[in-house]
Amino acid sequence: MKILGISCYFHDSAAALVVGGKPVFAAQEERFSRLKNDSRFPHHAVLAALSYAKMELRELDAIVFYEKPLLKLDRQIESYLKDAPWNPVAFVDSFSETFTKTLFMQSDLLKELRRIDPRFNEAKLLFSKHHLSHAASAFFPSPFSKALILTLDGLGEWATSTVSIGNENQIELQKEIHFPHSLGLFYSTLTTFCGFKVNSGEYKLMGLAPYGTPRFFATILDNLIRIEDDGSFQLNLKYFDFSSTQKMFTEELSKLFAVPPRSPESFIEPVYMDIAASTQAVLNHLMIQLTRALFKEYSIPALCLSGGVALNCVSNSQIFRDGRFKNIWIQPASGDAGSALGAALAAHSLHFKQPRYKLQNKDTMSYSYLGSAYDDNEIQRCLDEMGVVYELCDESLLLEKTCHSLIQGDAVGWFQGRSEYGPRALGSRSILADARCATMQSKLNLKIKFRESFRPFAPIVMAEKSHEWFENGPSNSPYMLFVADVAKAHRLATKDFIDSQERLNAIRSTVPAVTHLDYSARLQTVTHEQNPLLHKLLQMFDQQTNVPMLVNTSFNVRGEPIVESPRDAILCFLKTDLDLLVLGNYVLEKQKNLHKIIITKENT
Repeated sequence: MKILGISCYFHDSAAALVVGGKPVFAAQEERFSRLKNDSRFPHHAVLAALSYAKMELRELDAIVFYEKPLLKLDRQIESYLKDAPWNPVAFVDSFSETFTKTLFMQSDLLKELRRIDPRFNEAKLLFSKHHLSHAASAFFPSPFSKALILTLDGLGEWATSTVSIGNENQIELQKEIHFPHSLGLFYSTLTTFCGFKVNSGEYKLMGLAPYGTPRFFATILDNLIRIEDDGSFQLNLKYFDFSSTQKMFTEELSKLFAVPPRSPESFIEPVYMDIAASTQAVLNHLMIQLTRALFKEYSIPALCLSGGVALNCVSNSQIFRDGRFKNIWIQPASGDAGSALGAALAAHSLHFKQPRYKLQNKDTMSYSYLGSAYDDNEIQRCLDEMGVVYELCDESLLLEKTCHSLIQGDAVGWFQGRSEYGPRALGSRSILADARCATMQSKLNLKIKFRESFRPFAPIVMAEKSHEWFENGPSNSPYMLFVADVAKAHRLATKDFIDSQERLNAIRSTVPAVTHLDYSARLQTVTHEQNPLLHKLLQMFDQQTNVPMLVNTSFNVRGEPIVESPRDAILCFLKTDLDLLVLGNYVLEKQKNLHKIIITKENT
C-alpha cells in the first residue's frame, strides 16, 4: 500500500510517504519554503514526495492527517470556556479564530490536496490521533518486535503523555495524562521564562543548563510539579497560563524565583543559568522515576520514545545509564514533523491491518536520510546560474581537499545525498570542522551560525573508534539523541575560574570544540554502511591527526532552516565565514569567490 502522512497547522509541518510499510520519503515543509518551523500545509513536501516516488496523488491508497481535529476542538472549547470568565479578552480575540480554523480543518485539507490533484478522492483522507501518530513513529520503524512506547510532548488533542505497548503490527494504549498537565509544556514554560522561544528554544535551555547549578531543584519540585510514585505528574496551575497568551506563565513564577522573566537577546545572568540547570535536573529526575515505574509494571526490556520531549538527549541518556531498559530506540524526528510518518505507519498497520515492514536487527529509518537528493547535473546548473567559481573533483581529490581544509582550521559546508528528516543534521546537510581547535566553537557560533556563544557542538565520530574517545554513552548513536562523556584519557586539567567567560573558554579536552562544560558531548556515530563518503573522510582525518571525529553542526544560520537545495547551500556559503563548500562532487573555495560574497546584517 502507498500511504502519505501529513502534519501541519501547528508547527513543523511535514509530509512522509510509506510504501508497503517502508518509509521511502519524508521531509519538513520548512526546508522548501525557507520559513523556520513553517506550520502551513506542506505543499512543497508533498510534491517532493510524489516526485521521488514518481506517482500522482490520486494513486495513493490513503492520505492520513496526524491528529483528529474534532477531538482537538473539544479540548479547545472546554479550555476556553473554563478561562472565559477570568480572561474575556483572550476569549474574544482567540476563540473565534481557533474554533473556525479547527472546525474547518478537514475542508481546508481537502482544498489543499485538490490543488495538487483535482481528481483526489476525499474518501481517502483519514485521521489518526496525535499521540498514536507519535507512538507509531517510534515503534513501527524500530528494530523491536515488542516494546513499551512512551510519548511525551506539549499536547495533542487531550493527551500530553501516553504509555502503549507495541507488539508486531499492533499498538495498544495502556494509560495517558491529559492537558493541562504536560511535561513538554512545563519545559517550554521555563524555556520562555529564560528568554528563549517556545518550540525552538528548548535546545538552548538544555545547552545552557551545564553553565548553572540546580539550586532551584527543590523549589520546582515543591511548587511547580508534583511527581507521584508511578512517575505520573501534575502541574500547579497557579504558576502556568496556557490560554492564548504567549508567555505561558503567571506572575507567581517571577515571585517564586525572585527575578523577572529574562528579556530575549539580553545578557544571560547566572540566575537564569541556574533555572535552566534546575529545570533540566527536574526533567531528568522525572524521566528516571517514570521509566523505572514503567519497567517495574510491564517488565518489557525494550523502550521506544517519541514526542518533543524525546529530543532532549540529556534526559534520554539518563534513561540509558539507568540500565533498566536494555534496548532503547528513539524516533529521530520525534517532534510533530515525525508524526506525519507515524500517521502513515499507523494507517498501514492498524487501519488497513497490513504486515509491518521490518529489517533484521536494525531500524527502517534509513539513518533519517529520507529527503530529496540532487544529482551532479542539477548542482552544476545551479552553480553556473549563480556565477560562482568551482572545481569538479573525483572522490579521492574531493576527500583530500576537504581533509586538508579541515586540518588547517577551516569550516566546511558539506552537502551530500538525501537530506535528513528531523531537526538534526546527520552528515548530509552539515557544517564540519576540526574538533581539536580551541577557538572553533566561538568561530562557528559567532561568525558562521550567528548564534549564542554558549551553544555546544556535537562530535561526529567513526563508530568503531567511539569507545576510545567517549564513555557512559551508547556505542551506536547514529541519530545524535544521546550524550556521552569525553573519556578521562582525553580530558585536560582545569583550574578554578574567575568568571563565566573564562569558564566558557577553558580547554577541557584534546577535542575542546565538542566538549561541553560538564565534559559531555551530544554524540553521533557513523559507520561505512550509514554514510560511506563521510566515513571515508573521518578515516582520512584520523590517519592524518589520530582523531577519528569532526565537529558536526547543521548547515544553516540562526533563524533559518537547514539548507535543502544546492542554491540554499551556496547562498549560506556566500553570506557566512564558511571557508569551503563541498557540494556533491563540486568544491567551492571562499578565496576564489570573494567577488560573490553576500553582505547581510549578520556578517557586517
